[in-house]
Amino acid sequence: MKALVIQHDHVSPTGPVGRRLEHHGFEITEFLVVPKESFKSPNIEVAFPDPDNFDLVVFLGSPWGAWDDTCIGNWLAPELEMMRSLVTADKPVLGICFGGQLMARAMGGSVAPGPTPEIGWTYIWSDQPELVGNGPWFQFHYDRFTVPPGGTEIARNPNTSQAFVINKSLGVQFHPELDSVALDGWLEEGGWAEVEKAGLDPQVMLDQTRAEDSVAEKRTYDLIDAFLTKVAHLI
Repeated sequence: MKALVIQHDHVSPTGPVGRRLEHHGFEITEFLVVPKESFKSPNIEVAFPDPDNFDLVVFLGSPWGAWDDTCIGNWLAPELEMMRSLVTADKPVLGICFGGQLMARAMGGSVAPGPTPEIGWTYIWSDQPELVGNGPWFQFHYDRFTVPPGGTEIARNPNTSQAFVINKSLGVQFHPELDSVALDGWLEEGGWAEVEKAGLDPQVMLDQTRAEDSVAEKRTYDLIDAFLTKVAHLI
């Protein structure tokens, strides 16, 4: 089987999500939307791969908003259309953070800045913990989505919706792919100041993430196993 992973920036590795897909025999193709040299001016023209060549498409997070047509509209519009086509055609899709917001917007929900950022390790409340566990999961977002028509919300917290299922696809607000290697990259690429701006200690956050790596990896493995079995029906 083949999986296409859409990486929106140069500091977002697939982490334990990619490792678990490889465990299940997936050949992964990573596609970078905004290269490092365009990071400060991300509204570039992008030619996406043909998703029909893949059994599964994973959309990762992004430092830009899935609502922000002005900032990233040149590639956000075609990516929304790709998402809409995939989900409507019952192609299995996993949307993570920005990817979940993208799925919600593409299918008729909404995405907008939230009242407060959500950064760090948090618990959620899941109706289907056998699919999406209660966590803790790592969060790093400023926006929130509403569940689209035809979707079923399966997890939430007091801040926003956290997970929904639609057709053979799953959208989540948190970052199951996050490990300390990825967080270190995010902090170096402007995240350190953003965490401090939120009144948090980035060094403690990084140390906590390193301590959480092994159990968080298992938590992500469980999520991917359940997604592939119960939603995508690929294994």
